[in-house]
Amino acid sequence: MAASWSLKGTVLIACNCDYGCPCNFNAPPTYGNCTGGWTWHIDQGSFGETKLDGLNFSVFAAWPAAIHLGNGEALIYIDQGADAKQREAIATLVKGESGGPWGILAWTWPKMHGVKFVKYEFHKNGIHSSVKAGSCFDLELAPIKNPVSGAEAHPSMTLPEGLIVKQAELATSKVFKLDDLVPMDFSNRYTAVGPFEYSGLSPAPPK
Repeated sequence: MAASWSLKGTVLIACNCDYGCPCNFNAPPTYGNCTGGWTWHIDQGSFGETKLDGLNFSVFAAWPAAIHLGNGEALIYIDQGADAKQREAIATLVKGESGGPWGILAWTWPKMHGVKFVKYEFHKNGIHSSVKAGSCFDLELAPIKNPVSGAEAHPSMTLPEGLIVKQAELATSKVFKLDDLVPMDFSNRYTAVGPFEYSGLSPAPPK
């Protein structure tokens, strides 16, 4: 029997594109390729009978061109605080077998490095949010500043058809570094923070 699932919380987004990321608007990535990741913090969530409240997970990926052209590779992190059923539930979602944004994106990274279970430090504070995962991943958001006056700018975006978010605040990466199998090191590039809410049915519920 299919298991229903739902997740609601906050997602932090970062990549190598310039502010705003043209991929959000169906345009090619700023520098021709896309390298970035998403970290989801679940405020409320369940997969069948398995509760997922308070857990974190991340997908980091690198594509040689635009995301929709595929041929990428990805690395998955899951909160080490998750128990066995919670780990299996999140892994099932990220594999793209149960819909949600991963059901659309997972095929674009045919090479996937094994799931890693790491400790998270997630601080939600709008465009001052940050997250650390294990000893390898560090992301700090900061306000975008006007290049002439130095004054803070506070742009946001609305994406009615958005896969990851429908509404997000835009920021810059004070620090964006991943020292792992899909390495990244980009500062002063695109970041965003916003609420997410997904739901669906899984044909393969965890046992």
